[in-house]
Amino acid sequence: MSRILRNAAVAGVLASILIASGASAQQSVADFYKGKSIDLYIGLSAGGGYDLYARITAKHMEKHIPGNPSIVPKQMVGAGGQKAAAYVYEVAPKDGTALVAAPQEIALDQALGTLAINFDATKVNWIGNPSVDNNVIVLWHTSGAKTIEDAKKKEYVIAATAANGASAQYPQVLNSLIGTKFKIIAGYPGGRDMDLAMERGEVHGRGSNAWASYKATQPDWLKDGKINLLAQIGLAKDPDIPANVPLLMDLGTNADDRAALKLLSGVAAVGRPLVAGPGVPAERVAALRRAFDLTVKDPAYIAELTKINLPLNAMGGEELQKVVTDMVNTPKPIVERLIKAIEGRDVKELAKDDATKGGAK
Repeated sequence: MSRILRNAAVAGVLASILIASGASAQQSVADFYKGKSIDLYIGLSAGGGYDLYARITAKHMEKHIPGNPSIVPKQMVGAGGQKAAAYVYEVAPKDGTALVAAPQEIALDQALGTLAINFDATKVNWIGNPSVDNNVIVLWHTSGAKTIEDAKKKEYVIAATAANGASAQYPQVLNSLIGTKFKIIAGYPGGRDMDLAMERGEVHGRGSNAWASYKATQPDWLKDGKINLLAQIGLAKDPDIPANVPLLMDLGTNADDRAALKLLSGVAAVGRPLVAGPGVPAERVAALRRAFDLTVKDPAYIAELTKINLPLNAMGGEELQKVVTDMVNTPKPIVERLIKAIEGRDVKELAKDDATKGGAK
């Protein structure tokens, strides 16, 4: 037999083995999931963007998983979503029967060393994010402030969830780096609670929400000008947000501050993720990721999101895993800069630290 024929024969055998192996893995996954259910823990209150994305994605995703297990959403509110993340990481089965709609800032918290729970974002399995969507900082229309510059002139009370969550971090960092005067009230269970607080006049604004969530849950607010957009948080401007609303990372007055704000802005790419705990067998992680990828292309899923004005701008699990890993591995000097800003150190104090180290870059 010639070398060419021999190589072709070997290639054919290898291909047959790979196909058989893939089919076997698929069947193994189907056998495992058949007749089972997957618990999906949602860490923020019902009715907000996290909850809507998680429930709608679960509803359509279950039919794309081999064996067709049901996915059962379960609210587990606490610590800005970290309670549910910790449960899936530490307590829930590590066999692919537990997922969490994780808080988008959890990888950032790990990078900063402020994570209050046992959770390693590089060891869990990121399944996918249906919404790469910029967050926004807003003030209620009666607050008297329409821009970031206005927010430097007097104190404005801002609602937040956990004290170490994005809705508290964004306004605090702006206080430290550019001189806004936000007073942050943390402890709200979720998005709907913060929205009600604005409507009732308990607070002037909200420290963070996804732009998509406002479009889906408060379309009348946008139509009637009930909220003023001060800044958008993301790695690029959202073309659907008015062009005069600046990116958070562009508000820094020097290169170090802009780099720190860029790290903080990375959470927008993490979005509204679904995550499986560590130790889940690789073939089940692959099946869950494939099911997510099929779901975001499913016409019925797209139609349901469209009906309630939730945009679809998905990121698959493997790409999301890389984004999260890069955030966790951010260079230490930039991390330290951001930590100081989150701690409430003002611009003058940071400048003194820079001078002590030989000057800011």
